[in-house]
Amino acid sequence: MVEKRDQQFFDGFMILVGVFVGLIAGVLMLGDLVGDGGPGESAEAHAAIIERIAPVGQVALAGDPSLAAAPTPTPVSPAPTPAAAAVAQRSGQQIYQEACALCHDAGVGGAPMISDPAAWAPRLAQDRAVLEDHVINGFQGNVGLMPAKGARADLSDDDVLAAMQHMLDTASQ
Repeated sequence: MVEKRDQQFFDGFMILVGVFVGLIAGVLMLGDLVGDGGPGESAEAHAAIIERIAPVGQVALAGDPSLAAAPTPTPVSPAPTPAAAAVAQRSGQQIYQEACALCHDAGVGGAPMISDPAAWAPRLAQDRAVLEDHVINGFQGNVGLMPAKGARADLSDDDVLAAMQHMLDTASQ
């Protein structure tokens, strides 16, 4: 009786193994059928792949003898892109909307709300150089925190100062 169950288990197990082997073989054949390239790919396709994955430069350390043989690159200033020109033409109000409004419209983190002139009075009384230093380099006050450039490292100092001027103009009205 026990031998019959053992034989049934073994038969079922072998069928299961056969099904898995068949599935694996089918997947491999399907992959070979739909795959691109492989051992029979053309020399042009291989050359194109090598060109796409080639490094774009090399690292050389000062004092490296191989550096002397390398030509000195001529510095090239990149042409301004339309996106860079658009960024350069943004007004203080636009920069405020993009970078500052998140905190200064709602008073997040103790930021003085642009719509609250009383909150701006102590700041307006300060020297302009102090305000400029705080918006560019950041400031930890008693009430809140002003991250450097409003946590927007992509903004230039001039952009941040234009946004600051917009806030000061709006708050003093």
